Amino acid sequence: MTVRNDLGTRFRDPHPHPSGARPPALPPSLVPKHVGIVMDGNGRWAKRRGLARTKGHEAGEDALFDCVEGAIELGVRWLSVYAFSTENWKRSPDEVAFLMRFTDGVFGRRIDDMDALGVRVRWAGRRPRLWGSVIRRLESSEELTRDNDRLTLVMCVNYGGRAEIADAAAAIARDVRAGRLRPDRIDEATVSRYLDEPDMPDLDLVIRTSGEQRLSNFLLWQAAYAEFSFVDTLWPDFDRRDLWTACEEYARRDRRYGGTVAHRA
Repeated sequence: MTVRNDLGTRFRDPHPHPSGARPPALPPSLVPKHVGIVMDGNGRWAKRRGLARTKGHEAGEDALFDCVEGAIELGVRWLSVYAFSTENWKRSPDEVAFLMRFTDGVFGRRIDDMDALGVRVRWAGRRPRLWGSVIRRLESSEELTRDNDRLTLVMCVNYGGRAEIADAAAAIARDVRAGRLRPDRIDEATVSRYLDEPDMPDLDLVIRTSGEQRLSNFLLWQAAYAEFSFVDTLWPDFDRRDLWTACEEYARRDRRYGGTVAHRA
């Protein structure tokens, strides 16, 4: 079936998984609209194979783009991934430099394919300290894909949930001081408008790989009512089949949003 966006652009079909696996037949109402992934375990994957940590990051590239295609097949509309956190600057200078070059290179290699798939790329994160080449690559990817509407892929690069909220609070304070905003009119919707991606829907499902069971400062505001799936698989070994399994589990859960009657968005 040909898929086109609102401008009539034709998108290519996702490549099938090599195993021939197909997505589960979930009712559209039970498919999570927004999935976030903490891509963890690259270093351990490499260490188990006697390789440098950087080889784990390289192997994780295929996992990410297999999940992009799997998300499209299932009908997920937003996919946010934790690529580089504000805390990752604590890593060795060599690894940080590799990750900067690698992030730049990933979109140099993949952006045309993402555009052909109908993926809209967005970037959430802080500009300070981030390499200029990475900023330019992310911004050019946003511009190239801005009219795509099949899946929004949010790359969280130099991102931290607390930093995002602090930056929003500072921007709100500036607008209050300038008389553009009344303090008594500030509510949750106001705060949302000042976040990195104001049109981003709340997370429905957060997946973390490698067996760790924590959020690690990832999309704290957006994860207020998210379901969580912690899986033992190391990120380079994760693919769309694991994504689908997590989404099937999500579909079986009752989501009450603090109430007593199950509700599904």
